[in-house]
Amino acid sequence: MPAGLVQTYRAFARNNAWANHRLLTACAGLSQAEFEARRTGFFPSLQRTLNHIYVIDLFYVDALEGGWLGPRAWQNEVPHGSLSELKPAQAAMDKRLLAICDALTPERLDDSVRINRDTRVQTERRDRLLMHLFQHQIHHRGQAHAMMSETAVAPPQLDEFFAEGEAPLRVAEFADLGWTEEIVWKS
Repeated sequence: MPAGLVQTYRAFARNNAWANHRLLTACAGLSQAEFEARRTGFFPSLQRTLNHIYVIDLFYVDALEGGWLGPRAWQNEVPHGSLSELKPAQAAMDKRLLAICDALTPERLDDSVRINRDTRVQTERRDRLLMHLFQHQIHHRGQAHAMMSETAVAPPQLDEFFAEGEAPLRVAEFADLGWTEEIVWKS
């Protein structure tokens, strides 16, 4: 497997962290009542949708790290009731996922990951599990984005994947995350 593919997973992990940062920063403009308000979506509030992203990240990131947390990850569907609790928890989770992707090698992408499903052990290739996790995050962030459009707070742009010509527009956010363009695109 080419080494360039490893960089793709690293870029996806950074794009994921950046999108979470953008979305949660925008949500800071909402009151607690607006954050909890019932809205159209599979998880019917921003609070529940964004906590779902965190909980499933916890489940899969733990498995990718070799942990055995399994379904205990979602015993509490809203572990972070307020945005002030959720934002740093999600940022810490995103850093764990970044560490996983930064440690990837072409050979490790083919490794199997054991996932505790409580009544069985699911085995998935690491590359497929990572793509599943990224897709899950994108899907539910899209739902949260739509929910935000029902509020007075404008939802942030989430459909960009680090376009080179738009680098100046993200300098401040990258500084918040401790990144530079060079960090994002290192091989």
